[in-house]
Order: sequence, then C-alpha cells, then structure tokens
Amino acid sequence: MNENKDIIVSLDIGTTKICCLIAKKIGNGKIDILGVGTAESVGLLRGVIANVTETVKAIEKAVEKAQLQSGLKVKKVIVGIAGQHIKSLKHRNYLSREGSNNEIAQADIDYLIESAHNIVLPPGDEIIHVLPQTFKVDNEEGIADPVGMSGTNLQGDFLIITGQANSIKNIGRCVERAGLEVAGLILEPIASCISVLNNREKEAGVALVDIGGGTTDLAIFEDRIIRHTAVIPFGGNVITEDIKVGCEVLRGDAEKLKINYGSALALKAHKDQVIVIPDSFGNREPREIPMTNLALIIQARVEEIMDEVYHHIRKSGFENKLLAGIVLTGGGSMLKNIDKITEYMTGIRTRLGDVESCLANKDTAKISGPKYATAVGLALKGLELITEGELCAGFVNLGVEQQVVVGLVNDDGEIPVFIDEGEEDKKGGFFELLKNLFKKDSPDLDDE
Repeated sequence: MNENKDIIVSLDIGTTKICCLIAKKIGNGKIDILGVGTAESVGLLRGVIANVTETVKAIEKAVEKAQLQSGLKVKKVIVGIAGQHIKSLKHRNYLSREGSNNEIAQADIDYLIESAHNIVLPPGDEIIHVLPQTFKVDNEEGIADPVGMSGTNLQGDFLIITGQANSIKNIGRCVERAGLEVAGLILEPIASCISVLNNREKEAGVALVDIGGGTTDLAIFEDRIIRHTAVIPFGGNVITEDIKVGCEVLRGDAEKLKINYGSALALKAHKDQVIVIPDSFGNREPREIPMTNLALIIQARVEEIMDEVYHHIRKSGFENKLLAGIVLTGGGSMLKNIDKITEYMTGIRTRLGDVESCLANKDTAKISGPKYATAVGLALKGLELITEGELCAGFVNLGVEQQVVVGLVNDDGEIPVFIDEGEEDKKGGFFELLKNLFKKDSPDLDDE
C-alpha cells in the first residue's frame, strides 16, 4: 500500500454529529477536501461519550461516507476532544542553569514543558496540552521565545489543559473499535481557532466562541498565544429542548423549527408571522406556532449562554483587550441574529466565523459554514504536526488493491460495502450493471 504525507484524516466527535474529513495539503495554508462524511451522534451527552456502541456505529458510518467520496481507505485519524470535563489551569516552572554565557537551547524549553506534565492533578484528571505562554530570563520578562538568549534563571508560564482520564480513554476506545488508530488528540477550540481566525486577530486579541450541540467552548488569544479556555456545559441542544417544551412539539420538529425559522432575536417583523406544521401523530389539525413565540424561546436561552460567555471573558481579565472582538463558530452560530445579540450583551464587536479561507475554491460549497470549523481545523493542525515531525504520516492507504465499492449512499443513509474483486466477478452482470449505472448518474454525496 502507498502512503502520502500530504493527506490527513480528521474526526470531530460532537454531541449532535460526527464528522470525518479526508483532506490533502495544497499549499498557502489551504487544503483540498477529498472526502467528507457525517453521521448523527446519539451516543454523547455534553461532549462526553455516554454510549460506546452507538458512538462506534456513528464513527463507522461517517468514515465510510468519507472513504466512498475519496476512494481512500482510512488507517488512522486525528481526533478532537471537548466536553464539560475539560479544564484549564495556569502553571509556572523554573530552571536554574550553570554559566550565564551559555545560550538557552530548545532542550531547556522542552525540560520545562516536560516538568509541567508532572504536576499533581485531581484524581482522575489527565493532561491533554501544555501550552507555553511567556518566559522570563533573569530579570527580562514577557519573552515569547528565549532560545538563543543568555541567562542563568529561566522561568516559564504555561496554560495546562486537562480532562478526565476515563473520558479520554473512552474516545480512544470508540475509535479503535471502529477499526482506526488515534494518531493524535487535539482540544477542539484550538482546532477551530486554526480554521476560523487569522493571525492579525490572534495578535490583536480575540475570543472564539464555538457553539456546539452539547457545550459552548471559549478560547481567548492575544499576541498569537492562547491565553484562556473555558467550557460552558450547554449549547444548541438545550435550545432545541426549550422549543420542544415551549411549542409542545416532538424533538425532531423542534430541531427543524430552530434551523429553518429560528432567530436569536425577537423582532417586530415576527409579530404577524405564523409557522404551520403538520400534526406529528396524524390525527389532529396542523399546528400554528407564532414566530414571535419561537424567537422569544430561543432568545431567552441564547442570552443565558452569552451571559456565561461574557462572565468567563471578564474572569479571564481580557475583557478590554479583545481588539478583534468575538468570533462565533460551530453549528449553533448559524442561528439568525446571534451575532447581533452577542454584540448587544457583551458590548464587544462580533462577527461570524467561516472556514472558506482555508479551502480550495472548489470545496467552499461542499463544506462551507461554521459547523465544519473543528474538522477543518483538526486537519490543518495535523498537517502542521506532520511538517514539524511531531506526527507520523500514513493516515490513508492509496490505491486499495483488492476492493471496489458497490452501491452509493442513498436517501436513507445506507452505506456501500467493500467486496473483493474476485467475488464481484462471481456475482455476474448485476454488479457490473450497478457500476455502469452509477458511472452514468452518480448522485450528490455532499452532507447537508
């Protein structure tokens, strides 16, 4: 089997959806999407795996869809991690060096980072990332990169990201049961920052708010360094539940109402508008739901989420340092007027984030929108780690020799099976007919 160092596979395991992305590096910080597959996620609760079997099934389904589009066989994936168990803490470490004339080397920085991994954590917690902040050499403070400087005392400030060990193990277990290898584990807000924020924003000071299904993640940057992270334990799913209760509809209908008609602000224009939906049980008159009622339900919950976001921004001490404002991403940011209510509640200018600047032009229609920010960011981070030699390539097999695909994803979400070429020959003309038919008229495989 052939391997390609420019191809990466990312896996975003979210509360509402699981997304597998197969991408190829094309230069200028952009990627070419070779395959993308999504599957409904029913095995997670607020970013934490609650049902291993269902999660494995969803991973397999998403990966198989991506494989079908790309024609590649996935071997390993770089996986995103989030959830309400994620915490961050600040830590300071010291190193006394012999001889002030000796230059500080990268080995000294690595020693401080490695020492930070040995700090005492609460029982059951595990370190995910150790992120350097600033360094101090003797009496010189605020140094971003001390390598090459001379000094006796080296001090480093670090932001340490931790998570529950069992939750981390459950992610690895699900991926392995799906027949894949975990090549790396990346905090999802960090991945989203890579795909949504530009360097000018990170330099000036910016807060990324990733509104997922189960949680809302916050990451604050300044001087291109991540300064603070936080996880708010509710996201888009609680809005759906509120609509379900407030409008007295089934959950599926509540989700459709949120996506198709939802607004984070109740406007005067909604006053005389009514949404008519069929009765879910088939034995009653169609339901009429006033747009104003729907908007008020959504607005109340969005205000609660943004109040928590603003609380963490103030707590971080960066409230007046966000020159680039707030950037919203994630599936929850697709609600109409959510940027306006965020700016109104925080007093900080707000924009919606997107991933188009990271994609080849032909891919912008395929996976445009903020809901793919994490998957794209994971792919970009993985390619960066491969270039730096911190991650081994070989995420896919090129030219799967003894397998051909028969069948395509249909409207019911059925997945094709892989069969041996020899077995296909034995099947006779039926499989050949299918192949010819799909060559003539291949349906659109893009996920909505």
